[in-house]
Amino acid sequence: MIKLRNLEKFYESGAGRTYVLRQINVEVAEGEFVTIMGPSGAGKTTLMSILGMLDGSWNGEYWLYDNPVHELKTKHRNELHKRYIGFVFQQYHLLDNLTVYENLDIPLSYRNVKRSERAAIVADSLDRFHIVGKKDLYPSQLSGGQQQLVAVARAIIADPKLILADEPTGNLHTTQGREIMGLFKRLNAEGTTIIQVTHSEANAAYGDRIIDLLDGWVVEKEE
Repeated sequence: MIKLRNLEKFYESGAGRTYVLRQINVEVAEGEFVTIMGPSGAGKTTLMSILGMLDGSWNGEYWLYDNPVHELKTKHRNELHKRYIGFVFQQYHLLDNLTVYENLDIPLSYRNVKRSERAAIVADSLDRFHIVGKKDLYPSQLSGGQQQLVAVARAIIADPKLILADEPTGNLHTTQGREIMGLFKRLNAEGTTIIQVTHSEANAAYGDRIIDLLDGWVVEKEE
């Protein structure tokens, strides 16, 4: 499903190049549940931004299915993102001027789901995440945990083929965190590919394998 070949990301400065990612060669098969781990500054969030096509400034090859992302213009990358990817951001990225209901409706509108169908899907999602009573509130009126729940609901509402989750339970209570990870596990069992960034060994245990990053490099584990 995903193939990365010699993917690199760097910034130019007066002192030369500062690399954030170095020679990343990774493959993720459809239906896998992969965890990316590593210390702060290892390049985890940068890699997720590239996978989610939110960052187009990098070198190397990135294939999603048979699509050469590295050769595509921004418009086509955006189309791929909308078609295949649900993203749970560490900082939520909810739209502040839209209500919870409207935030959940947007990914469906991108996929041209009929308005009547969207209403039913949003209602189901509000119920699933126990946020029916929050549907007319704006993000600024929600706690951090509530915003995180809405962000997760928004990411999965359109049944994406790939879920990218950057610290998906970071602002949730332990019980809520377990519920979200259990949901990801069920979605994965149904065929959704999931790539998560986490510092939590407990969350990592939900996945199939771990990719360790250190100073921008993939660290090979000794057998």
